[in-house]
Amino acid sequence: MSLDRPAYPSDVSDEEWALVSPYLALLREDSGQRDHDLREVFNGLRYIVKTGAPWRFMPHDLPPWAAVYQQTQRWLAAECFADVAGDLRAVLRQAAEREPEPSAVIPVILPRFRGSPAFCVDQAARRMRRRRSAKLVRPYMVRLSIFSRLICPSA
Repeated sequence: MSLDRPAYPSDVSDEEWALVSPYLALLREDSGQRDHDLREVFNGLRYIVKTGAPWRFMPHDLPPWAAVYQQTQRWLAAECFADVAGDLRAVLRQAAEREPEPSAVIPVILPRFRGSPAFCVDQAARRMRRRRSAKLVRPYMVRLSIFSRLICPSA
């Protein structure tokens, strides 16, 4: 790893780069559209994720924030990170002497707590029934999703 800048703690190691680089290379290295080294762009993304800083606070020795943001959007659209996670899960399952893919799905029923979207939809439906029973007629329809956002704006 030869950098013309001091390394950040969030920079990708050589081993990590060897693992993720095949997934992230959407274009060839010699492509005319590539202005910045792909590893440096990935380092910029890791810096933002690790520090939680806004995009525009990207250090000046990394690629420009707009280039890192645009490439991140391309990676997300191509589902590169989902592919990495899926293949890594399969490798870890095989290392534990299990099948690469899970064989069963365990449904989880979560309780409806105040502020959750499910709670807000239930609350919205109850209020609509109360209004109908009180003979309050409105000349327009209110979509339930908008209505639930009005009831629980924090959800």
